[in-house]
Amino acid sequence: MHARAKSGSGGFLPILHWLPRYERRWLRADVIAGVAVVAMIVPKNLGYAEIAGVPVQNGLYAAAAGAIVYALFCTSRQISTGPSSALATVAGGAVIVTGVTGGDAAQLVAAITLVTGILLLLLALFRMGWIAQFLSRAVVTGFLAGAAVDVVVGELPKLTGTSGEGDNVWREFASWIVGLGGTHLPTLVIGAGALAVILALRFWAPKVPGALVLVVGGLIASSLLDLGTRGVALVGAVPSGLPVPQLPSLDIVLRNVPEIVIAALALLLIGFSQTAGDARAFATRHHYRIDANQEAVAQGMANVGAGLVQGMPVSTSLSASSLNESAGARTPVASLVTGGLVILTLLFLAPLFSELPKAVLGAIIIDAVVFGMIDLKEFARLRRVSRFDLWIAVAAVVGVLSAGVLFGIVIGIALSLAWLIYVSTRPAMPLLGREPGTQVFRDIDLNPADETIPGIAVIRLDGGLFFATAEAFDERIREIISVDAPLTALVIDLEGVAFVDSQGAAKLTEIVDLTEAEGLALRLARVKPQVLAVLKAQGILDRIGDDHVHGNVHRAVEAQLSQSADDET
Repeated sequence: MHARAKSGSGGFLPILHWLPRYERRWLRADVIAGVAVVAMIVPKNLGYAEIAGVPVQNGLYAAAAGAIVYALFCTSRQISTGPSSALATVAGGAVIVTGVTGGDAAQLVAAITLVTGILLLLLALFRMGWIAQFLSRAVVTGFLAGAAVDVVVGELPKLTGTSGEGDNVWREFASWIVGLGGTHLPTLVIGAGALAVILALRFWAPKVPGALVLVVGGLIASSLLDLGTRGVALVGAVPSGLPVPQLPSLDIVLRNVPEIVIAALALLLIGFSQTAGDARAFATRHHYRIDANQEAVAQGMANVGAGLVQGMPVSTSLSASSLNESAGARTPVASLVTGGLVILTLLFLAPLFSELPKAVLGAIIIDAVVFGMIDLKEFARLRRVSRFDLWIAVAAVVGVLSAGVLFGIVIGIALSLAWLIYVSTRPAMPLLGREPGTQVFRDIDLNPADETIPGIAVIRLDGGLFFATAEAFDERIREIISVDAPLTALVIDLEGVAFVDSQGAAKLTEIVDLTEAEGLALRLARVKPQVLAVLKAQGILDRIGDDHVHGNVHRAVEAQLSQSADDET
């Protein structure tokens, strides 16, 4: 602890390190940033709670707890932590699958939040941040886009005053279309108008907090036009005051363990990598260092805090953090101000939201998920860079739309693992040719003008040689020997091989047997020391000889040409 405090992290509670050194001149900027973030997040968090299927005030509970607890444990100065559209969608997916409603839904989401926090703390304790890499970026891009469409379809009935039902997005959308004949005109006017206003502000006045404008405008319209008596659905009673910390219902937890675990794992995978990346980005821009492990602790404790107050999952909010930064936040005091102001909102302003039209809330939600979760630029990049990754992303979208958000998570993880297995077991094994006039050997398929050496085949393995790749490597070697006959020698470039297990070593022994049976010389090039040690232990070096292991492919080829010339003479 003493060593970590000296390094600037402050140990388990970094606030104990930086708060005593807080300078009064920073306070004005931190307060302004905290106020600016509150103006953005309060109306949005009402919408996020709706997405998660919990009472709107629970979104504010999570916002307050997340901001305050994160500030106590974090090492980042600009990050703002709270609910987000992506996290709310995952939690809402669990609510839909389990079929719980009302208070039970709040208990379920609180349990998911608490488990997510515990997983983050375990991840920090055992330094297992690599787990976040099990979801590829393509899968996350597709999953978030599909989840956004799922949420939008679910919000459309709020804009028209109709209903939509179905066990997947396709059927729910079809149901909404069929029911449009019963559209409630006042609700449609309010919903369409709210959507038009927030989109106009986003494109033509992006600095104006569109969600706040809609909430204020919606409350004014509801009061002046008495929208409730005209059949426009309102949010309903929102109590003032603060929640009493408590553990989620054990009965709810035990009845929904699989859904809670799946949702929590998804939140961990989706949230952690973004949190660490965003924290590093802000630290780089402002020339200070963050402790990535401590950031996992901070996010874990924030989720534990949110779960104990009946809140919903929290993580880094990039939009809120960017606003926090641009408003001049100097320290986590800005986050403390944000949390404190949310508490004041809960104490004195919460009942005002009771009169907010649900159509307005629906417009806020649609704007948040479409522009916060659908990354068209990333889809375009995938199309340009890797069509296969694009199809992976599209498959993730279809999976969410067809199976729902929660099962879409499982599909996404399965796609990531399948892709990982495919890539790991099918490394590139190109034949090499020599660039004319040089000693450089390159992929002959990519450079067809390169020279091949008569009687010598040169192959490069671009990946580890282990149980999953050994058979494919053997098949490739046999293919080359049969197709490229007559050969006198085979050169294997192992520059891309950093790992060989016992099965890979055994397979190399079989390849030695094969080349001997075929009357071919076998030479190895660019063998890493750790690989060479395995080959020596396997007895391969004793069989082919140390003089058949070379520093590069050119030397291997020249040695073979020289040997062939000597044999002829």
